[in-house]
Amino acid sequence: MTTSSSSAADALSSTDLSAIHQPVLLDTCVKLMLPSIDHDGAVAVDGTLGLAGHSQAFLAAAPGVHLIGIDRDEEALGLASTRLERFGDRFTPVHSSFDRFAEVLDHEGIDTVDAAFLDLGLSSLQIDETDRGFSYSTDAPLDMRMDPTQSLTAADIVNTYDLEDLTRIFKEYGEEKYSYKIAQRIVDLRDDTVFTHSSQIVELVDATVPRYKRPAGNPAKRVFQALRIEVNGELDKLRSVLPQIAERLTVGGRIVVESYHSLEDRTVKGFFTLGTRSHVPQGLPVIPDELKPYFRDVSHGAIKADEDEIARNPRSASVRLRAVELMAPLPDHAHSDFSAWVDGHLAGGGGGHHASRRETSRRDQTGTKKNQKTYKRRAR
Repeated sequence: MTTSSSSAADALSSTDLSAIHQPVLLDTCVKLMLPSIDHDGAVAVDGTLGLAGHSQAFLAAAPGVHLIGIDRDEEALGLASTRLERFGDRFTPVHSSFDRFAEVLDHEGIDTVDAAFLDLGLSSLQIDETDRGFSYSTDAPLDMRMDPTQSLTAADIVNTYDLEDLTRIFKEYGEEKYSYKIAQRIVDLRDDTVFTHSSQIVELVDATVPRYKRPAGNPAKRVFQALRIEVNGELDKLRSVLPQIAERLTVGGRIVVESYHSLEDRTVKGFFTLGTRSHVPQGLPVIPDELKPYFRDVSHGAIKADEDEIARNPRSASVRLRAVELMAPLPDHAHSDFSAWVDGHLAGGGGGHHASRRETSRRDQTGTKKNQKTYKRRAR
């Protein structure tokens, strides 16, 4: 984990960045964050800094706040740092993944924060760059890494995961109805084919999914989503970071999260529900303080973009924005609840054992060492 600035920032002007990046539900996010950060000495964390569209607005709206911006993409971090130079030492950029939230705070000497913001999924820069293979509409190397310094790529997954694991990720992370058929076709072709480019996956899915049963849009959309989530460990990182934020939040502090697909939103909603419900049987006349809700739902469920915003920024069509406020110090049971919640996800439902499955999938569990060597030899 290091603070960072990139020479790539010199390549784009502030005007260019504004054209690339249109922050989703910007005014609403500022309104949700402001009550907890609009005072001197406030500390906020943007765990998904991207091109800093939201962070720039937070810093401008709350002159007393210090903001730590975390991003795993060094190019985006460099561009954002240049964009936020006018805020001086009120902004600290950190090259890391947001699931290392507590570690980042410890490194910066910060015990608690007044607010944390997450804008999940791909950043505008990653969507618009055509050389990382995120998009099914442009042919590119089969990469999909948000952090180019990590080793695992989408090509590794497609070329080495076995039938069971390919089916699992397409079904769980892509909610793809034809997950088994797509996975089977990939495995069948691997003896003669090395999958290196996104167009190969697009063509394979197009040849596999029946035309009369396709949803609107490109039929490869769900497979690309699944591969991206698996490459970057997105859902596991989200499940890991939410308890870390809650445990470092001041009373009156807020967690604000924008999600862009049902798996993310379900995870956020599930975690927030742990603190917005009473932990007693219904009808109990007196609820002990330690069993009362400790989160207050300040977004009143999921906020969606209206028609005007969707027309201006089509990427906002799928957003679900949720926010909670910590009303009282966390009760003792919250910490064990958090652990049980994370363990419950990681042990089963939702494809939770991503990290361990991913590592073993790259060795002999999901494809033999022989297959790994064959893939690497043919790829060269």
